[in-house]
Amino acid sequence: MRMLGVERASNVGGALLRALGPKVGTHKTVTRNLRIAFPDMSKTEREALALEAWERIGRSFAETAVMDQLTPASGRLEIVGKERLEAIRDSGKPVVFVSGHLSNFEVMAAVLVASGAPVQVTYRAANNPYVDRQIRDARARYGIKLFAPKGGDGARELLAGLERGESVALLNDQKFSEGPEVTFFGQPVNAAPGPSRLALRFGTVMQPISVVRLPGVRFRVTAHEPIEVPSTGDRQADIARGVQAITTFVEDRVREVPEDWFWVHKRWPQAVYDALPPED
Repeated sequence: MRMLGVERASNVGGALLRALGPKVGTHKTVTRNLRIAFPDMSKTEREALALEAWERIGRSFAETAVMDQLTPASGRLEIVGKERLEAIRDSGKPVVFVSGHLSNFEVMAAVLVASGAPVQVTYRAANNPYVDRQIRDARARYGIKLFAPKGGDGARELLAGLERGESVALLNDQKFSEGPEVTFFGQPVNAAPGPSRLALRFGTVMQPISVVRLPGVRFRVTAHEPIEVPSTGDRQADIARGVQAITTFVEDRVREVPEDWFWVHKRWPQAVYDALPPED
């Protein structure tokens, strides 16, 4: 992919998954997710959306190999709200960056690194060690060298980083069975409380980030209005409100550009899938 260059690599990855994605078992998850999120959308529209989503996932995977050529210095990124990132950098105080699996979400990490704000990015090792090494090497090429693994050790690393004034970045849109129940596209989901807990503990804000794919392997990265987690004295209720705020932020972004989201994972509880009526 690196030999092909940015645009050819992206085109090849997109074409491959557009062709192969609908043929694999995961496509059933994609179509069921689209039925839950957009119940009033016609089957024809959902099928077209699913194809476009597969293509964009393929592009993002292929672009992982050339991420060092998709940084702010490349001229391929438009950054909205750059002044917010600069203010975070200059303040010396940490924030909790939050987002979802939107478009090529690696681009968001590249923007955070380039902003100069010290930040730890959460990382879950890929099951295949060879693939995992490729991902780590690709990230290292554009400046990400610190990974906070999940679990007890990862939590301690994040806390230590925040104590030092380093921000943390977390994706918060995947299933988390032990988290508080919130609403996503009108249906109940469980979501990780980590970002809200960290913001409350360190008296800081959650800073939402989003990325949208533009034509020509270009992207728009936006630093949105910060989310302040309320501190009313009822800690569990405050955390739940923070989790809902993040979940609503992700839903709003998905509604804006649905083809950019990572539809291939089971986001809702099994009961929501079981309640889907038979499709014509």
